[in-house]
Amino acid sequence: MAAGTNTGSDGRPEVHAWGRRGFIGAVAATAATAAAAVVATPAPAFASSLSPVRPPRRDRRLFLGTYTNQPDGGTGLGLATYDEVTGQITGAGTLTGVPDPSYLCLHPSGKTLYAVNEREQGGVTAIALSSAGPEVLGARGTGGAGPCHLSVHPSGRWLLSANYLSGSVAVHPVQPSGALGELSDVVTHSSPPPGPGQEGPHAHQIVTSPDGGHVLAVDLGNDTVYSYRLDTKKGKLAQVSHAALRPGAGPRHLTFHPLGRFAYLANEVDNTVVVCAYDPASGRLTPGAPQSTGTGEGTSYPAQLLVTREGTFAFLANRGHNSLTRYAIEAGGARLRLLDTVPVGGDFPRHIAFSPSGRLLFAANQKSSSVSVFQVAKNGRLRLVGEPFSAPLAVCALPLQGPCAS
Repeated sequence: MAAGTNTGSDGRPEVHAWGRRGFIGAVAATAATAAAAVVATPAPAFASSLSPVRPPRRDRRLFLGTYTNQPDGGTGLGLATYDEVTGQITGAGTLTGVPDPSYLCLHPSGKTLYAVNEREQGGVTAIALSSAGPEVLGARGTGGAGPCHLSVHPSGRWLLSANYLSGSVAVHPVQPSGALGELSDVVTHSSPPPGPGQEGPHAHQIVTSPDGGHVLAVDLGNDTVYSYRLDTKKGKLAQVSHAALRPGAGPRHLTFHPLGRFAYLANEVDNTVVVCAYDPASGRLTPGAPQSTGTGEGTSYPAQLLVTREGTFAFLANRGHNSLTRYAIEAGGARLRLLDTVPVGGDFPRHIAFSPSGRLLFAANQKSSSVSVFQVAKNGRLRLVGEPFSAPLAVCALPLQGPCAS
């Protein structure tokens, strides 16, 4: 598609522009090539000048998602490291051959990374992780347009993806190597009808409930969250329930409480959050009353909620307000109490993620082309550490646990 196409409030290109921006790029990419080349800089050596004994490595791997077909975008999947203690990010090059990797997720084994390819002919790419560096295993079509989210079923045998522009969700089998097989199912959200101002369904997320019994798909265009059962032998989805949000809510992202009985929904269009009760037996989600994002009047395009591993605090990324809202979680997950908002240190925080330890929070700021890092205190307070890391049109940040290869 031609460069310079107009984009909507989400930064997602309007009709027939199929990417959402780009990333870290020092090397020119040849788009959609099946092989990948890694250009890397040496990882920092944390050697002590006071002792010949090398201290434990604190640097961890960080992957950064992007758009490769947008002006000022990147050339592939961004590679970086972060210091587990200080939060400092160091660039480590680019993995080319991964077009428009706007969202990333990790296989439960930790050995394979998956990226959406947010294009007209949507795809998902599998990337093997090893001490030798990341290597592209191949890509598969998603049977739809503009995939923007994906997750791995807890069994590790199925990759689930959401096609935003075509309003459908897809399933791929995961092979023992981590590579993907051909599509096993595609389901389009044909009912209920689109909400106010929407021309059709827009599947924005697909995730498995904590108990593993149901797969839930959030559709912004239909103001609906669909509950499915996944046949784990055949890779087929069967709808069992759906939850309707108020017309014009524009649900975008659902996050479960660790106990699995409640979930929290960020509504992009009407600038609210909703606490939802979840019934593991039936898969039914029951939305509560809309609540404030703490960002004042107007629409702040809330993007995503995170919940701490203890289930005591939740954080919301507000793209228009350029802030993070902090909530206290009360009554065993049934209630959110707004505490405060803090500046995110960038423009348009598209995606937020905890480090595996939960001590750091990363915010990918699309319009300022940066990644902010916060230290998370036990009382949930956030403290911005250092200067934001420059990452052209950063739209996703995925920090991993293991130390980098020596």
